Amino acid sequence: MNDPVIVVGAALAGFSVVHELRAQGHTGPITVVGEETHPPYDRPPLSKEFLHGDVDIALGEGSDYTDPRTHWLLGRRATGITRGTTGVTLDDGTELTGRSLVLATGARARRLPGSGTLRGVHTLRTVDDAREIRATLRTVSTLVVVGAGLIGAEIAATAAGFGIDVTIVEITAEPLAAVFGPTIGSLCANLHAANGVRLRTGVAVARLLGSDRVRGVRLSDGTELPADAVVAGIGAVPNTEWARDSGLRIDGGFLTDARCRTTVPGIYAIGDCARAYDERSGTYHRHEHWAGATVQARIAAAAILDIPRPRTPAPYFWSRQYGRMIQFAGVRRPTDDVRFVDGDRSTPSCAALYERDGAPVAIFAMDNPRIFTRYRKQIDRAAALPVH
Repeated sequence: MNDPVIVVGAALAGFSVVHELRAQGHTGPITVVGEETHPPYDRPPLSKEFLHGDVDIALGEGSDYTDPRTHWLLGRRATGITRGTTGVTLDDGTELTGRSLVLATGARARRLPGSGTLRGVHTLRTVDDAREIRATLRTVSTLVVVGAGLIGAEIAATAAGFGIDVTIVEITAEPLAAVFGPTIGSLCANLHAANGVRLRTGVAVARLLGSDRVRGVRLSDGTELPADAVVAGIGAVPNTEWARDSGLRIDGGFLTDARCRTTVPGIYAIGDCARAYDERSGTYHRHEHWAGATVQARIAAAAILDIPRPRTPAPYFWSRQYGRMIQFAGVRRPTDDVRFVDGDRSTPSCAALYERDGAPVAIFAMDNPRIFTRYRKQIDRAAALPVH
């Protein structure tokens, strides 16, 4: 196939779909529009190694970015899609047309209400955000992290390693309980405590204190926490507003079928901006993880090229906190049974299996790659969707 393809979004999902199209035989022109001026880069290190110092976060081999058949328009923003077409308008009035259009516009970090222009309040989404946080961590002695999800936990762990006094504020009863369930959520809480990080759960941020620069956080129970800086890791909002007049169905993301096809023929959506139909659960889901973006890129490329859909593994993600490697694969439900298959919450390494009707559906591991890999392969075999 050599029909032109337009990709809106130059982060992991957009970069990956270009790579997959070339790998699967597409020889035609591809135009990629990216709002950031930076060449495509990897985001996971931004909340980990990058906060210690510059590391190589460039995506892919040089040929992925220098292929003359691919035109990268960086520092440019898409402002709309011509209704009923695969044409895109850019912020300078330029109109791009292609046989296929891939939306990979990602998501933006949700901000704390009332943060406004208050200095010292950060979110993490881009490499520029990470550089600001890195500079802040070198100058502060107290930090409040709002949100005990993966991003918040990783930043808290890094800050604690710098000797900063860190408090995490989490509105739910257990950190990461929505991801791992309460059993493993309590394990994550213990990990923070063991490393000197205070965890305030079941409370919300009522307001930020300070006039020009943040100096503290008042919680919903009236407690005031001193803070030289605040980092919010309270989720992300999919970037879909720019295409609201396109005729696409949008509900918490661009809705797609299992092959990443939107409700408009010729338009596909992948990554954090997409809410794809999951044939395993019969529901729509937005996968905000590295592996999800790369798998969707592979699926979308196959759909564009009209070749069979590749088999897809179970969802997977990982996190590094306090020098510990946390891995998770599969899809859990609140009613799943959880049992430790190696170690327990008190041991240096452990692995817990999630089972449904006696069958393994997900695996969690901390510093236990051998057990994790064994069960992940088993879960992948059971979860792999048939090709059709």
